[in-house]
Amino acid sequence: MLLALVQSNEDGQVCYQELIELMSSKRSSSFRRAIANGRRTLQREILLDETGLGLYKRFVRYVAYEILPCETDRRWYFHQNRLCPPPVFIAIVTIVQIIVFMCYGIMLNKWVLQTYQPDFMKSPLVYHPGHRAQVWRFFSYMFMHVGLEQLGFNALLQLMIGVPLEMVHGILRISLLYMAGVLAGSLTVSITDMRAPVVGGSGGVYALCSAHLANVVMNWAGMRCPYKLLRMILALVCMSSEVGRAVWLRFSPPLPSSGPQPSFMAHLSGAVVGISMGLLILRSYEESLQKQCSWWVIVFSFITFLLFAIFWNIFAYELLGVQIPPPP
Repeated sequence: MLLALVQSNEDGQVCYQELIELMSSKRSSSFRRAIANGRRTLQREILLDETGLGLYKRFVRYVAYEILPCETDRRWYFHQNRLCPPPVFIAIVTIVQIIVFMCYGIMLNKWVLQTYQPDFMKSPLVYHPGHRAQVWRFFSYMFMHVGLEQLGFNALLQLMIGVPLEMVHGILRISLLYMAGVLAGSLTVSITDMRAPVVGGSGGVYALCSAHLANVVMNWAGMRCPYKLLRMILALVCMSSEVGRAVWLRFSPPLPSSGPQPSFMAHLSGAVVGISMGLLILRSYEESLQKQCSWWVIVFSFITFLLFAIFWNIFAYELLGVQIPPPP
């Protein structure tokens, strides 16, 4: 175990605290991870020094430096990565969103501000407070988009950030994070903006983006991605601009409409999910989430919010006398 601990450290040395933990049989999560790292068979060459790589392996190396903050993890991921299983979840979601948007664009002959078309809001995929008894709408709204600008922004972000995250952390974790952001988005709107519908996959997209940005900030010194400060500023500016556009469309629509415009609260709730649940998922590379107390605290909190939102949607609308616009 001592040799494994030495091999897991990049400088080939053991600090005093690690020696104390070893001799006292203390097994913290970081210590268990160090022992697991020591069992890895790693090549000692630095990734940037390797030449003659194919296109796919160069992309894998790029993903390793973009996502993982630890050099040992980066080298381990680079050498053990395989194309199977491929990162299909984010790709499939994006393709379905594009297909649905094109179908409605052709049918309505309208490619921007589609929510002003009554036929668009009649879709069985849109979340509308008048149809909240149809449970699938709390998820299916992620396939509908206001226009080209919203679809393009969401598709670009979830492909640029979601695909690398899925390659590193796997389809189960990233799909859980994405769908948790989507569900939290619609439920938050049903509580805080009770008269508004919801469209777009912004809840899931902001869950991915906020988790990744939070992970970069928490591991700033270890991240090797180039121009990380400039890229973070640009990402925050783009995300803030998208939220501002959504707020403007909600409260100051450019055209007269028959009912309230889609809410912007899904963006904010998705960011909260990403910072809480997503940050823990991304920080636990090759570690079991089930063994971490913080994971169960977050899961318990999310389930509590889910139960509260269910009871709210069943009873609060009538108790508060909310005037829901007639469903299309």
